[in-house]
Amino acid sequence: LATLYKSSVNFASPMLFALGFLFLFAIGGVTGIMLAVVGIDVHFHDTYFVVGHFHYTMAASVLLGGFAATYFWFPKMFGRMLNETLGKIHFWISIVGLNGVFMGMMIVGYAGMHRRIYNPFVYEFLQKLIPINMFITFSAIFMGFGQLFFVYNFVYSMFKGPKASQNPWE
Repeated sequence: LATLYKSSVNFASPMLFALGFLFLFAIGGVTGIMLAVVGIDVHFHDTYFVVGHFHYTMAASVLLGGFAATYFWFPKMFGRMLNETLGKIHFWISIVGLNGVFMGMMIVGYAGMHRRIYNPFVYEFLQKLIPINMFITFSAIFMGFGQLFFVYNFVYSMFKGPKASQNPWE
């Protein structure tokens, strides 16, 4: 009876992506509370803070949830396992890149950078944000580079990955 209730958490790629989903969705939820306060929303309305909040809530969480499902169901769909090391590299590059992009957007929004402006740096008060915007760009490139690990892992494992057992996640 004691072994019936004994369990342990396995931090394989699907679990990492699922926990990453929860983390990013929580950040989006907490920043949504800030936008619900009228006194704060007056200043954040139509800034990059709203863009960062929206993408944390919708885009990043959906992306990580989709990767969690792909890593989890891949053995049942194709009968082979994905490479776990490449999956973890993919997770960490994705989570660091996503946070760099969307947290950076919230920081420049907090500083007053409006969205829907063709070139915001023609305004003198926004020129101090150029380094943060460069950081956002490099974070996006870094995150895009990390997706190559997933593509390689997916294609290679589909044909040459180790055979999956009937219960691959035990």
